[in-house]
Amino acid sequence: MEPITTKSIGLDGEVFEERRRETRRRAFKGATLTFNGGYGAFECVVRNISEGGARLTFGEASAVPARFDLAMSGDVRSRAAVVRWRSLTDVGVEFVPA
Repeated sequence: MEPITTKSIGLDGEVFEERRRETRRRAFKGATLTFNGGYGAFECVVRNISEGGARLTFGEASAVPARFDLAMSGDVRSRAAVVRWRSLTDVGVEFVPA
């Protein structure tokens, strides 16, 4: 997929530079996040991804924990993730060493 290259727009309409360290690529992959020692789980859609993080979409994101393991469809291993921002339906995560 193509990298996301658009700049961000603030609430006042001012365009500001991209602040991410790495370019994210558009995605549309199913994923499962697990937490609480594997006893808790949610399904989500990965909307964009880079080596360092991703944007995940849920039906409702308020119950998503601050730390979890993310297993994407087609990937062999899961990745530990920490929430960096959230909205009503989306969560931005940073991948961290397990």
